[in-house]
Amino acid sequence: MTADNIQATHLFTTRFGGVSRGIYSSLNLGMKCGDDPELVRENYGRVCRILGVDENDIVCSNQVHGAYIRTVTHEDCGELFILTHNEADGLITQAKKVALMIFTADCVPILLHDPTRNVIGAVHAGWRGTALNISGAAIIKMVDEFGCNPKNISAAIGPCISKCCFETGQDTMDAICATLGEKAKYCITAYGEKYMIDLKQSNQILLIKAGLQNITVSDECTSCQSDKYWSHRKTNGLRGSQVSIITM
Repeated sequence: MTADNIQATHLFTTRFGGVSRGIYSSLNLGMKCGDDPELVRENYGRVCRILGVDENDIVCSNQVHGAYIRTVTHEDCGELFILTHNEADGLITQAKKVALMIFTADCVPILLHDPTRNVIGAVHAGWRGTALNISGAAIIKMVDEFGCNPKNISAAIGPCISKCCFETGQDTMDAICATLGEKAKYCITAYGEKYMIDLKQSNQILLIKAGLQNITVSDECTSCQSDKYWSHRKTNGLRGSQVSIITM
């Protein structure tokens, strides 16, 4: 699926359209899940053909649920199937024909595009990354590195676990509240001794705070729709991964 407000070539994948089998059926793009590497490679071939990119143009990172944003160039391409990537949960570039990719299976994927400065970004925001304001960090990095004006940056928040399914404890709630302040009341609902947290809205609030005006938010929940998307929670970790890719 794609977002109407992102002009750069991009894609949020689903579980459909691949060749993986068993618990990884069918479009698994996770390289560390235990799937057959040759089937995963074929899955990437299919995605690349749809996007019109070469697998050697893709840049990805070892995601660690942090808030580090990595600036990449053509020199970082060509390591898609090497599993010892640099650690980062966000990628930005001004280089053409470089495809930025992040992995998700409930966490929030965010794609960014500034058509004025020709800059793109891809962000992986789990609850920890959200609490660390990784989405705001990505905007700051785009401003500092490439002179972007936040008002010119479009953001698309893709399919991820929604508030209906993201039940958490006190620690997670406290971390989100510390970041959002008084705005947290719009994203958190008490549910007995637990809390239901809206990570989509949390990141939307943080992007607005960073100065963005053009933001779209997917209404699809990866947990509710685990037949369509990979969901870590729904499968207790026995799953593949979808990816979000953006390129110029």
